[in-house]
Amino acid sequence: MITQEEILQLLRNTESYRVERTTSKTNTDKFCQAICAFANDISGNGKNGYLMIGAHDNGELSGLKVDDELLLTISNIRTDGNVLPQPVMTVEKFSFEKGDLLVAEVQPSEFPPVRYRGRVWVRVGPRKSFATEAEEKILMERRLSNIHTFDEMPCMGTTMNDLDIDVIKREFLPQAVAEDILTEDKRPVEEQLASLGYYDLRYNCPTNGAVVLFGKTPERYLHGSYVQYVRFKGKDRAGDIINEQAFNGNLCKELARIDTFIETSIAQKRPIPVSVLREETVSKYPYWATRELLMNAIMHRDYQTNAPVLFYEYDDRIEVQNPGGLYGKVSEENFPNVSDYRNPFIAKAMKILGYVNRFSRGIYRVQKELIENGNGEAIFDFDLITAFRATENVSQRYFEEGFGADTQENGQETPKKQPENNQKTTRKQPENNQKTIKDKIIDLVKENPSITRKELENRLNRTPNSIKYHLEQLTKKGVIKREGSDRSGKWIVIK
Repeated sequence: MITQEEILQLLRNTESYRVERTTSKTNTDKFCQAICAFANDISGNGKNGYLMIGAHDNGELSGLKVDDELLLTISNIRTDGNVLPQPVMTVEKFSFEKGDLLVAEVQPSEFPPVRYRGRVWVRVGPRKSFATEAEEKILMERRLSNIHTFDEMPCMGTTMNDLDIDVIKREFLPQAVAEDILTEDKRPVEEQLASLGYYDLRYNCPTNGAVVLFGKTPERYLHGSYVQYVRFKGKDRAGDIINEQAFNGNLCKELARIDTFIETSIAQKRPIPVSVLREETVSKYPYWATRELLMNAIMHRDYQTNAPVLFYEYDDRIEVQNPGGLYGKVSEENFPNVSDYRNPFIAKAMKILGYVNRFSRGIYRVQKELIENGNGEAIFDFDLITAFRATENVSQRYFEEGFGADTQENGQETPKKQPENNQKTTRKQPENNQKTIKDKIIDLVKENPSITRKELENRLNRTPNSIKYHLEQLTKKGVIKREGSDRSGKWIVIK
């Protein structure tokens, strides 16, 4: 707020584009017009304007006594809905020997034009008037230039000491700027980051995006800036927690940790025999598709909330949920054909670091890889409004040929059954060793339509989940069907 000495200096000078004096206590229209004009700051100098109530045009005080009613009247101008967008202003009473002075200090709006009852008021010198079309155009262009995404806005209260300078110089700048240009660039790191949109020279502080990407403790300023991984036992959050982990450092470091975690702990791989001489590797959750879904959540999330990105694993699926629904031009109808970026500077850095591509084709590749791996297509939930969720089902192919079909409570694979003599033997192959497990089930069903799942397990040396899976697949495809109950019914081979 302006000081009393500065008030006296303004009173001694003539009225200008920054000062309006009046002796009226009741002319609310005049007050609102002046506040609107100061907020529009048509001169573009960025300085505050002052409405002084209780002073004549020549700067002499009128002897006004400022009471609570007048203070309340002027203060309410900010919120009464007549001046929009709401101006940023403070109201203060100053007392002098010759009377009181009520001063409303108005900051230039970052989102002009500001209107009073639908009209745009501007101040040119000591005179205020309606804005011309040309002046409204100037104000509108200024509004567009001042609109920043959250990751581009300054993170007030931070300094360069809050950033990991070593990470910036060693890992980011060499990938963001050509080597010869970076060698010749002798500017301080603040200016280098500012040229890339990660430092605000006006406020002399890093942007929110810089804190997320390079901050020493980003969650101190942006509390939800982390990824929460939890492995639940069962198929919902009511199950016991088997494992949990938080990735809560800056993205420049954490993205590499997340990448490694997905590859080593999530994308578990097993060989699946497809013929006598050939095997195919299948993942429980394919590495690239899972990584892409999680990276997209980190890139598109709303960093203004305190909620983290949720990376939850259950027995039958993985869910990736990020705070913030679909953004900008993207809707349920045009997803994933249209893309928009809530955090363009974070997205740019993630592309520079090699974690996303920004070619609007990631979801198509995700679906293709999931289908080929036996997971089925990812499911996207658009109904959460304030969040967006992607679900990736576990691969059914991962359980074929008895691999990993049954698990213990700790998530480890249950060993296959061994013969009763407890000796390790090689499973005997039938004469036609090209037959699949499904063909063998069909043969046994034809031989004995009343055969039970337990008998199939013993005859084929397979785990219960493996037999259950293949029976469900054969039933869905219309190859076999079940008539009667599980105990007294029988299997019928349709084709």
